[in-house]
Amino acid sequence: MAVSMADITKLRKMTGAGMMDCKNALAESEGDFDKAMEIIRKKGQAVAAKRSDRETAEGCVLAKSTGEYAAMIALKCETDFVAKNADFVALTQAILDAAIENKCQTIEEIKALPMGNGTIGDAIVERSGITGEKTELDGYNFVSGPYTAVYNHQNKNQLCTIASFNKPCAEGVAHEICMQVAAMNPIAIDEAGVPEEVKQNEINVAIDKTKVEQIQKAVEAALKKAGFNLYIAENEEHINEGIMKGSITEAQAEEIRKIKETVAAEKSANMPEQMIQNIAKGRLGKFLKEVCLLRQESIMDPKQTVADVLKAADAELAVTEFKRFTLRAE
Repeated sequence: MAVSMADITKLRKMTGAGMMDCKNALAESEGDFDKAMEIIRKKGQAVAAKRSDRETAEGCVLAKSTGEYAAMIALKCETDFVAKNADFVALTQAILDAAIENKCQTIEEIKALPMGNGTIGDAIVERSGITGEKTELDGYNFVSGPYTAVYNHQNKNQLCTIASFNKPCAEGVAHEICMQVAAMNPIAIDEAGVPEEVKQNEINVAIDKTKVEQIQKAVEAALKKAGFNLYIAENEEHINEGIMKGSITEAQAEEIRKIKETVAAEKSANMPEQMIQNIAKGRLGKFLKEVCLLRQESIMDPKQTVADVLKAADAELAVTEFKRFTLRAE
């Protein structure tokens, strides 16, 4: 049957599908709009199934605050071209608005919310049919409190942060904290929020690193005392290079290997344990300064910590929670 441009336009507005998809669906359904919409929906499901193993490395991340509640979500796809499409961004915003309005706790709750003639889950599947790309929700987070703030890095819809505070505060201060979270990626507000497992792992890594460094220093000191070039003695490749170039003899190469093995074994067996522990604790302290929000240097004024920034704004002001999500590997 012939399909009018008016009907195609109407179905396009109802579904967001392309003109040819709408025309074909109307022709197949013989002008029945409900059947045409179902055809388009099924096409989206077919595309989603076909591309279920594809990686959704691109997408749109948005955040929004309603005062005492803030949330962010990512609608992911396969290409940057689709991610920047106005309809794709609008769908992401509509999903975020619905999630905030219903104060959803999970992505599954969001997918079950009504949208159009179906659910948000249906709308996402339909978007796959329209774009031809795998589309999925990810990165849903929310915070609540007396005051919340959000930040969309450079308004590029790639990296967003949200934060809650124990009391209302100046918008500029809240914005700065959200920017800090975006730039420095802290894992906790303060040391108490860092999992013990993470701290213990850092201690173990620091101990191992310190022991390796102490052994290396002892070996280098012994090689220098014996008059050997540290570059040549660095590894077997350099030792063999030195022999080939005539910088050292086979006998000297063997002496280098013996010094390295003997001194390393002696140092390992007589490691000053208390010194190792002290150095490891110092490295843990440095790690905590880097990953705890309040201990980080302010990105706006490195002479101040984030704790200083909050105190200068209001002695009682505190960050109660923050979340961060990015599409980019870091």
